[in-house]
Amino acid sequence: MSALPHPALTPSRQIAVREDWLAQRVEEILLPGLPIVDPHHHLWDREAERYLLDDLLRDTASGHDIRATVFVQCGAMYRPDGPEALRPLGETEFVNGIGAAAASGRYGPTRACAGIVGFADLTLGDRVAPVLDAHMAAAGARFRGVRNRTAWHPSPEVRSNLLGPPPGPLEDPRFIDGARQLAARGLVLDVWAYQSQLPRVAAIARAVPDLTVVVNHCGGQLGIGPYAGRHAEGFAAWQREVLALAALPNTVMKLGGLAMEVAGHDFHLRDMPPSSAELEQVWRPVIQTLIEAFGAGRCMFESNFPVDKGMCGYAVLWNAFKRLAASAGKEERAALFAGTATRVYRLHEAPGCTALRAYAVSSKP
Repeated sequence: MSALPHPALTPSRQIAVREDWLAQRVEEILLPGLPIVDPHHHLWDREAERYLLDDLLRDTASGHDIRATVFVQCGAMYRPDGPEALRPLGETEFVNGIGAAAASGRYGPTRACAGIVGFADLTLGDRVAPVLDAHMAAAGARFRGVRNRTAWHPSPEVRSNLLGPPPGPLEDPRFIDGARQLAARGLVLDVWAYQSQLPRVAAIARAVPDLTVVVNHCGGQLGIGPYAGRHAEGFAAWQREVLALAALPNTVMKLGGLAMEVAGHDFHLRDMPPSSAELEQVWRPVIQTLIEAFGAGRCMFESNFPVDKGMCGYAVLWNAFKRLAASAGKEERAALFAGTATRVYRLHEAPGCTALRAYAVSSKP
């Protein structure tokens, strides 16, 4: 991973990763034998940003027992030509190759990219059907869902990886028709939306009750722009919307993404990277709210690497999650760290991943 000068943002607005800064914080691994499935990371090779299989495996080999991972779309390796709707197939083909390499066992025990969440424009409505079929043909049992570019806020100060001004596809009535095509194929819908967009996410979940809607990054709690300096008010508004989502049985929550700039934290501006104890203290109100609302069977911890790597290291991140789940029972902990992700993305059906079946069976909500 290429590092940029502190505290720069990369072209995609993620906080620049500084390996030398992260190396200052070394911790003993908590519960090193706890099986983990990391259900949310990216791979890319961009200007000033590189995160590929070797980078991922260096992180997953940091001491925690990472059994498998799920790749989530990020606009990498699109086809340079051909029909516009099919160009994202390049990303799925690329990641499927990474998944096949990891499944061979030659790169260690972690089954990287056992699941793939790709991109297909759901505003195509019913016309997205052949696009989804092409993704499934390209990646087989690894292709598990779709995520569109949806995170948007009217304030120009609230930006993550969506740099353009359009409000995004969630408001488009054709999006629900496209979502129904996902449900018909047993695929999931991953959604990265800010807290102000959660009512629309709930409307989609209600409109397609047989679709599993996986809400990314704790429901997009905001702490910058109009939310800066108004933590109590913003938290109350976020809490209201995530509780409404939790009432819908077809929604699932990813616990992570809190080390992004939009969440309002500034760990990357400090001389030392944060400890897992510091992260636990700051993140506990959010994580506790979500686990209590959704239950362990509908929650999964996620790394969101390399995006969150701008603020904390992989080993420290998972130590923080283990601290946050310290009071959970054995079955709840198994669901939060491996079972829910395995079940929702059906990872045990992917090549080389049959050993994950035990986690899926034991984590039903």
